Amino acid sequence: MSSAQRKDDHVRLAMEQHRAHSGLNQFDEVSFVHHALAGIDRPDVSLATSFGGIQWQAPLYINAMTGGSAKTGAINRDLATAARESGVAIASGSMNAYLKDPSCADTFRVLRTHNPDGFVMANINATTSVDNALRAVDLLRADALQIHVNTAQETPMPEGDRSFAAWAGQIEKIAAGVDVPVIVKEVGNGLSRQSVLLLKDLGVRVADLAGRGGTDFARIENGRRELADYAYLHGWGQSTAACLLDCRGAGLPVLASGGVRHPLDVARSLALGARAVGVSGGFLRTLMDGGVAALVTQITTWLDQLAALQTMLGARTPADLTRCDLLIHGSLRDFCADRGVDTGRLARRSTANGSTATDSIDALHEMTGSTR
Repeated sequence: MSSAQRKDDHVRLAMEQHRAHSGLNQFDEVSFVHHALAGIDRPDVSLATSFGGIQWQAPLYINAMTGGSAKTGAINRDLATAARESGVAIASGSMNAYLKDPSCADTFRVLRTHNPDGFVMANINATTSVDNALRAVDLLRADALQIHVNTAQETPMPEGDRSFAAWAGQIEKIAAGVDVPVIVKEVGNGLSRQSVLLLKDLGVRVADLAGRGGTDFARIENGRRELADYAYLHGWGQSTAACLLDCRGAGLPVLASGGVRHPLDVARSLALGARAVGVSGGFLRTLMDGGVAALVTQITTWLDQLAALQTMLGARTPADLTRCDLLIHGSLRDFCADRGVDTGRLARRSTANGSTATDSIDALHEMTGSTR
């Protein structure tokens, strides 16, 4: 099977998966404690965020999706247009197809040509050489480089990798060899605390936790197998909410993606410590069903509603959401108990030890190595 056909299959199977999804995930087990007099004035609210030397005007981005075929090139063109019109950052899909076959370069390059002034992230896998990483960055004039890690996808993939031991060492070489921030992301199975601590030691600038709850690539690859004999890997990994709780205070700025359905999930993610939130499958579905205008409307509506939620919760910035009291319920609470996460502190953090909002935010920034 050609690489182009595989990329087209990924889009088709992802859309089938999202249209059949129940819509439920562990974000539903996170709720804000409502304080009736916490609200502030809307003009005082900012959506700006910063992390790992990166500054964005909004804590929302179009995450890695596709590229490598004529059909997916058209999708990338439309995604780039939506990013330009809405002012959010965007990441390419895996550029391995381009690195193997430069003739498909334009299917990725459109992310920059149709979004010349936007924040664009290139995307490669953990086996890529430093020279090829530089080629990927150069093609898109990328502002940052994503390295995706995806053992649970590669395992059922008929043509997937079966050797993973060298990944950490190669990530370290890439992080040292490129001159843009390196972001390591999962593809939907989540990064654990141990993984994030290791990434910090490898010189990675930011971790995109990319947990379970959105597109399930193990399911997609199993659907491409003649016998579909890896069905037991469907749903592998930790949810995005679980990863955020597991990785609090790990010392590396984190992004959240995977299963983000609406602005409340964005606010929940930010309150759990994410510095920004990425969406792939949900935005792709909107684009495929309604076109560029529908996607621009969705993104701008989400940003407007996120600002409204911050106003209600008394959070002048996205980082201020980290002082809001949160309740953790159900299976997510069980996960926290097993992983040693103190959910009681989350429920009382707005007044814990008499600290002020500024104290709480400064403590978070100290943990993540970011500045206000």
